[in-house]
Amino acid sequence: MSRLSEMSLARVYPLYVQKLERKGRTQAELDDVIEWLTGFDREQLRHHLAHESSFEQFFDAATLNPNASAITGVICGIRVEEITDPIDQQVRYLDKLVDELARGKALEKVKRS
Repeated sequence: MSRLSEMSLARVYPLYVQKLERKGRTQAELDDVIEWLTGFDREQLRHHLAHESSFEQFFDAATLNPNASAITGVICGIRVEEITDPIDQQVRYLDKLVDELARGKALEKVKRS
């Protein structure tokens, strides 16, 4: 098990919100992207945050979007499409989506629509 998989979503989520709000994006947009990636609605997301689910618990319960494999590029110096651990890759998918939002990419393009 990696350090990423053990990390609590509730610990990282506020950092995602802060990053996006500094760039003029909203928490609602973040939640929308998380819903697209995981299949969780806002109530299910809030449940995972309240229960401090680890990333492993969070992604194990998720139904990953079939288009998630279209998320490519470099995050933290690593190509996301080359990550072999499924949980680490899914966490980096989320990181990549947050980065794309923060850079001003249109929500529909971030969601690979």
